[in-house]
Amino acid sequence: MRYLIRNGLLSLVLFATAGAALPTQAADTSGSAVVVMYHRFGESVHPSTNIRLEQFEAHLAELAKPQYTVLPLPEIIARLRAKKPLPERTVGISIDDAFLSVYREAFPRLKIAGLPFTLFVATDPVDRRAGGYMSWDQIREMRKAGATIGSQTHTHLHMALSSAARNAADLAKSNARFEAELGAAPKIIAYPYGEYSLAVGKTAKEAGFTAGFGQHSGVLHPNADMSYLPRFAMNENFGGESRFRLAVNALPLNVSDVTPQDPLLSPDNNPPILGFTVLGDAAKRLSRLACYASGQGKARMERLGSRVEVRLENAFSSGRARINCTMPTRSGRWRWYGLQFYVPKSGPAKISRW
Repeated sequence: MRYLIRNGLLSLVLFATAGAALPTQAADTSGSAVVVMYHRFGESVHPSTNIRLEQFEAHLAELAKPQYTVLPLPEIIARLRAKKPLPERTVGISIDDAFLSVYREAFPRLKIAGLPFTLFVATDPVDRRAGGYMSWDQIREMRKAGATIGSQTHTHLHMALSSAARNAADLAKSNARFEAELGAAPKIIAYPYGEYSLAVGKTAKEAGFTAGFGQHSGVLHPNADMSYLPRFAMNENFGGESRFRLAVNALPLNVSDVTPQDPLLSPDNNPPILGFTVLGDAAKRLSRLACYASGQGKARMERLGSRVEVRLENAFSSGRARINCTMPTRSGRWRWYGLQFYVPKSGPAKISRW
């Protein structure tokens, strides 16, 4: 079903969709967790994916404070699935792409700090011994030291624009390489570039993955969509101490009945009308809610009761685009809900044939 707000009235429209609906979320949660994401460390020639070493060390110093609990991603996911409580301010650390600076710079610092982390690996660059990437021996060393190894496919392809057959073949190849090199295929995946669609989620599940991560900001909680979990990206521009502290103290904005269901957009639903129902105590404070869209700033919202629709003035340009909705709490922490959309360069998503 789909909710639409027109002229201040809430109407319910039934419609068919090619994918499964996002799970309905209960008003109360038994815990939440924030996952932060890194790529490169001390590689300032790549500022959009790099974190400066002094920034990273400040992050580790913050996480060393007693109010935080850093847990491995599989444990966080298992507790959320079982609706078991998580400690207040639970944080997970994830690193994408297996760049060599992870081994040289991040790994030693994480070992000294005693903090668990997950490394998401695209197997093809490692197999090819591409410059700037880790080796399988180094990945095995990390795993032996306690790191979780996740998948980032074989060729780091644009999954949302690839056919189901191509995505399945790429995941099968990467799973085979993980089994050959590490003895087992991962159960969690980080979608390359954070690009996702309902079809991608279905293919990943069929390939054996039980949870997947994007690159959109937000907070994990028991009723979150386990196929497309959020992470706060950290880089030189968005890795300052204040922004890091804001992220690791974030709380979930619990919502249900999200539309559109599929973040892969077509000309017919670009700009998307993002709609959702806010649950729990946050529904009583919607006057504090604000939503922001990529390249468009603060977006106009329409509200009726606990139902919210975010209406954009302009369509998104091709590529990745985000909407972030935030709400301050009386404690000074922020509730956060974000989505990443993907807009093909021209027309609806083209199916790859190969």
